[in-house]
Amino acid sequence: MKNFLWSLMVCIACSAVTVSAQVTFPVNGIPDQRKLYQAFINAKIWVDYQTVIDSASLLIYDGKVIAVGKDIRLPDGAVIHDLKGKHIYPSFIDPDTQYGIAPPVPGEKVKGQQHGSATKGAYAWNQALKPEVDAYRLFISNESQAASLRKGGFGTVLTFNHDGIARGSATLVSLADGKEQELILKNKAASCFSFRKGVSQQDYPSSEMGAIALLRQSFLDAEWYRKGGSEKEFNISLESWNYLRELPMYFESENRFQSLRIDKIGKEFGVKFIVRGSGDEYQRIDEIKASGNSFVIPLKFPAAYDISDPYDAVNISLEELKHWEMAPANPMLLQRAGVTFAFTSSGLKEPAEFLEQLRKVVLYGLPPAAALKACTYAPAVMLGVSGETGGLKKNMLANFIVTSGDLFSKDCILFENWIQGKQYIVNKGNAVNLRGTYNLSIQNMTPLTLQIAGEIHELKARVGTGTDTTSATISFNNHQLYIKFEMRREPLKGTYSLTGFQSDSTGNVYSGNGMDPQGRPVTWTATKISATAFTLPADTTKIEKPEWGTLLFPNKAYGFIKLPEAETVLFKNVTVWTNEAEGIIKNTDVLISNGKIIRIGSNLNESGATVIDGTGKHLTAGIIDEHSHIGVSGNVNECSHAVTSEVRIGDVLNSDDINIYRQLSGGVTTSQLLHGSCNPIGGQSALIKLRWGVAPDKIKFEGADGFIKFALGENVKQTNFGDDFKTRYPQTRMGVEQVYINAFQQAREYETLWNTSLKGGKGTTLPRRDLRLEALVEIMNKKRFITCHSYQQGEINMLMKVADSMGFRVNTFTHILEGYKVADKMKAHGAGASSFSDWWGYKYEVIEAIPHNGAIMHDVGLTVAFNSDDPEMARRLNQEAAKAVKYGGLSEEEAFKFVTLNPAKLLHIDNRVGSIKVGKDADVVLWSDNPLSVYAKTLMTFVDGARYFDVQRDEAMRNEVQQERSRIISKMIKERGKSKSSDLKKPVFREEEIKHCLDDEG
Repeated sequence: MKNFLWSLMVCIACSAVTVSAQVTFPVNGIPDQRKLYQAFINAKIWVDYQTVIDSASLLIYDGKVIAVGKDIRLPDGAVIHDLKGKHIYPSFIDPDTQYGIAPPVPGEKVKGQQHGSATKGAYAWNQALKPEVDAYRLFISNESQAASLRKGGFGTVLTFNHDGIARGSATLVSLADGKEQELILKNKAASCFSFRKGVSQQDYPSSEMGAIALLRQSFLDAEWYRKGGSEKEFNISLESWNYLRELPMYFESENRFQSLRIDKIGKEFGVKFIVRGSGDEYQRIDEIKASGNSFVIPLKFPAAYDISDPYDAVNISLEELKHWEMAPANPMLLQRAGVTFAFTSSGLKEPAEFLEQLRKVVLYGLPPAAALKACTYAPAVMLGVSGETGGLKKNMLANFIVTSGDLFSKDCILFENWIQGKQYIVNKGNAVNLRGTYNLSIQNMTPLTLQIAGEIHELKARVGTGTDTTSATISFNNHQLYIKFEMRREPLKGTYSLTGFQSDSTGNVYSGNGMDPQGRPVTWTATKISATAFTLPADTTKIEKPEWGTLLFPNKAYGFIKLPEAETVLFKNVTVWTNEAEGIIKNTDVLISNGKIIRIGSNLNESGATVIDGTGKHLTAGIIDEHSHIGVSGNVNECSHAVTSEVRIGDVLNSDDINIYRQLSGGVTTSQLLHGSCNPIGGQSALIKLRWGVAPDKIKFEGADGFIKFALGENVKQTNFGDDFKTRYPQTRMGVEQVYINAFQQAREYETLWNTSLKGGKGTTLPRRDLRLEALVEIMNKKRFITCHSYQQGEINMLMKVADSMGFRVNTFTHILEGYKVADKMKAHGAGASSFSDWWGYKYEVIEAIPHNGAIMHDVGLTVAFNSDDPEMARRLNQEAAKAVKYGGLSEEEAFKFVTLNPAKLLHIDNRVGSIKVGKDADVVLWSDNPLSVYAKTLMTFVDGARYFDVQRDEAMRNEVQQERSRIISKMIKERGKSKSSDLKKPVFREEEIKHCLDDEG
């Protein structure tokens, strides 16, 4: 009865699998449709990453697992594989490949500008949006690529078209050989995105912030289309976008900042992304964890630098050195933080390197079970296929690898990779256990003893008689045994070379042909008489556990081990530049605590406060730079369109920019980060506090009004851009005026349309949201304010007239080098001025600039500031302010307001910063001298009461930087000895990127 039930169960299982495996292709000839049970016995089997069974059996049939465990009843006729001493693991899943899909091919280079999409048909307006592309339609199996991936232990991969911002759907495929119809396991397995537009030559987007804006607008467009927009137009791309919303969403990131930006997009639109990481997640581990996203982590680590020439070491930054040292610990740190992640071989020269890199991350502290999980179960869960693959349970795919032992041992060899029940040999022949003692008979010679020991993949041998033995060279490949040895004594003295094969069914006898010392051919036979041989000396090589230095915030020169916190500090007997009615007060005390200015007066005391002697020193409010481009990733311009009000500098903040620290050393505490000046209406600004070391969103000035960059002059009409930039409207100053009028007319109509629709009641289809126009509506409703790049009086007058006619106001004219000509008109309009102190003559449109400009505008009654537009100048804005004394005769106090209180007023933050007043933020700077003096040095800079710069600490940090560099370079020199010269990276000098208004990195 038991046999009957077993047979019935097997028949049912086989019937179900057979039906699912039927194919539609006719076969020419007589097909071989035999299916055999395969039983793998006596193995250590990893059912999944946390369940392991010793001396177990695995039974498979027709590409599926039938049973796994101990005491499994094997059906008659099953092919038995005795894997005693070997391990079985689930085959790996790689969730980031382009397997079987041809790389995207760029079209013919477009000369000039391409404003619209070159894609023909009812598709998205932007050709970087390709949600309609289905990877399964492009997939063509590639045996060479598959074999390479199988060597890395992979059995299943996610593959997709690596092109565009919206890349379409990915498909999950098997790495077995066969027809594509049999290999595609899940035709639409994920929806894929990136910030790179790929081969598209369409101008928009030309920046990362433009790519983010395009993604945000596309999510909104898809929602509008789903809710009724499809009645107004048919759009293949939006149809596909909405369909793909139901799939796992996979987003490629190039660095830790992009990973956080991806999370912000996800939170805005209610999406959890699978983020393809970059390997530097550990540097922002708290924020990565808080995102709640899962990650796919590459195991490509930075190569060591070739520093054989000591002068080359100068070109390697501490940031690069520390990342080289710490990158392999990234998975361990992610695991400790509780972040879900999988691994990918993407980026490696060959997938076969994956196992070596996997063992490296285990050496760096990642638990082996977590490493196995990241290769199997984790990617299966991410892609919604954990019931089909990623483990070895009943009815799952028969995808597994056979190894010589512990997968994470450096000596482990991957012998076989079984995919859908089909065997693929990875390392031929080494699966045979030759170890033991043999009687070796060589033609016309006295019988010898052959002893074989060592690891299966690294055999050691000795040949001789009794105790008189000699070492032999031995190898076994493609079932061929090769032995070479040299006898030292007569009459056998000389070198023997023997080659042969297994010559009986037991595997205990090998025989073949060879050559004796005189070059004569001989025959030989080796018969195993014992399973034991000589004992090798113990391996005394010590595997050193990797160590690395302390993680810094940011993880580079002048980073903090622990971020500064607000202190309680009492400045005693200091000269205070209040910027208030009290003016400059000498020999005064100032108390700051909990991030605020608490008291100002004489003979103050505070229990527990840090007391700083201010005798001979000066205390001022922190300097505020109204016009800066520091701390921005990628382009500061989105030059593609004349109006790009949808892009936001706040989307691409780089809080690790070293210029933040440098400017703290010059007393700067707040900066407005502006879009560039290559279009009439640029992007939205970001107002930041210079909190060095924190995450990007934490440098933002909380609760501040929104600003936006406008521009006038040569840049916006692309006068000096060359012949390839002659088609974007506007091309004249008259056209610039029309851009403004048209943009705000559209915005007014857009607002009216929305107001009417919202009053329409239930069932009314709402208009399409337009992020570009929404920003302009905010301007008209006094919720967003304009900073306008400007030089010449005619254009300044023009924009004020347009603003008056359209019902908005220009908040600030920045640069404004001819402001002295129209100061009265600016005052009547209500505009302020943020100028250069004494720039002139650097291009024709500033030919009439004068250094007295700031003072003249101030005397007319305008709020005037001096800005930098340059990271180097920003470090010396105190000296720029002093030029108003030299050229305009202003008082020292009024001049210093040009870089403190006045920019605070222009930015609408003077209620919090810009002066020393009780209740304001403790953004203060302690100077060694009068802050307008060229001899003045910044001694301390506090932001929100936290000491982000201290000149004494800076000196200590310089020494720490040198010590850390020396330590890592010494370590790298040792590592160099273990690396091939081809694996080393040549240090390259990189000039520091300095960003200004017209910078566009393309």
